Amino acid sequence: MARYFWAVGHIRRVYGRLTAALLSVVLLLLAPGVGANEQAPPLNVVASFSILADMVKHVGGQHIALSTIVGPDSDAHTFEPSPRQVKALASAQVLVVNGLNFETWLAGMLQSAQFKGEQVVASAGIVARKLNQPELDHGHDHDHDHGDIDPHAWQSLGNGVIYVQNIAAGLAQADPAHAADYYANASHYIARIQALDQDIKTAIALIPPQRRKVITSHDAFAYFAQAYGIQFISAAGAASQAEPSAKDVAAIIDRVRQEHIAAVFIENVSSAKLVSQIARETGAKVGGTLYSDALAQPGQPAATYLGMMRWNADQLIAALN
Repeated sequence: MARYFWAVGHIRRVYGRLTAALLSVVLLLLAPGVGANEQAPPLNVVASFSILADMVKHVGGQHIALSTIVGPDSDAHTFEPSPRQVKALASAQVLVVNGLNFETWLAGMLQSAQFKGEQVVASAGIVARKLNQPELDHGHDHDHDHGDIDPHAWQSLGNGVIYVQNIAAGLAQADPAHAADYYANASHYIARIQALDQDIKTAIALIPPQRRKVITSHDAFAYFAQAYGIQFISAAGAASQAEPSAKDVAAIIDRVRQEHIAAVFIENVSSAKLVSQIARETGAKVGGTLYSDALAQPGQPAATYLGMMRWNADQLIAALN
């Protein structure tokens, strides 16, 4: 009987130690900052304009908190930062910009915000196109805000791949813990970009080359032209608010008539007045709205980068067929 009571006591002592050990493990797992479900706060990222923001969103996924300086249907050419936007930039860990002197307002904003984070230039490594002054100007005086470099490189999906690669590398550098996720997201996104790129090339190749001419508001589609073989003739210049003279408008109207240009297009960030006048005086049809420097509002077909590129291509193909 004594041996029985000794055995029972020994089991209780061992069980007590095991219970205490298990309790310690549970408390350790529940401690702040240690638990398996505990997550680091998302990376605070700011994108300079809506097209970049969509790319950043696809690459960053759940690991970032994203805000945009110049939003959908907003013109980066005439943008002026608000105090709220300057404050948001001041607390950002990463800023993603286009570069190529597209964000002409950025230097002053960076200074006001005293930005201390990392800056990612999405266009780094692309073959930049120089603005073709004789083709753009036709002798009139435009305000080329961007200097002699065309900043609209995202209008080629091939360049879009480079943008995404740069964004992934920038986020991975700022947040190494999630680098594998950033690169995996970028790889999946790039596959979709490349598929759309091939679809557009195949569709436009079916249009006779002599028909591939359109009029647009300002010179934002030269990279699209190089990639897909459509000639864009800008009614104004590289700046969305440029105003050609009456003589220049007359020269464009004559060109539309002589070359039998089938369609003119309005842009979402430019006035429709000039393009409508050209259409009215030449009989060319208005082919609809193209998205150049900004996405459409959420819920619209052109509210994403891929949606915008698909929409633009569809509008052009429909007008030229």
